[in-house]
Amino acid sequence: MRPPFHKTSQIFKAPPRLVVPMATFVRVAKTSDLAPGERRVVVVHGHPVALFNVSGRFYAVSNVCLHRGGPIGEGFLDDTVVTCPNHGWEYDVRTGQNLANPVARLRTFEVRIEGEDILVGA
Repeated sequence: MRPPFHKTSQIFKAPPRLVVPMATFVRVAKTSDLAPGERRVVVVHGHPVALFNVSGRFYAVSNVCLHRGGPIGEGFLDDTVVTCPNHGWEYDVRTGQNLANPVARLRTFEVRIEGEDILVGA
């Protein structure tokens, strides 16, 4: 007969582990395709993503404006700030943060450079 608190009893079983999948990176462009100050819209695992080159550093945010769903990747880029072409909402492309309302934030995506390839994680 087993003791009441044997190591195989429910009390001593380890809780299930939370498995967090690693980001999968997708090649979306070459560094030479996007000059400093330029932007373009790419698709990463079915999500439209706005990709920006700010002084040789690449940033990626959701292409959907939080205000009315405007295309962020078609907006005007001034240094690190992109302006939605529909209603003028402004976001910092490095953080996704809205300049008028710091609580409002676009989803950001990790960007990696491998050789000449720009990879965006999702």
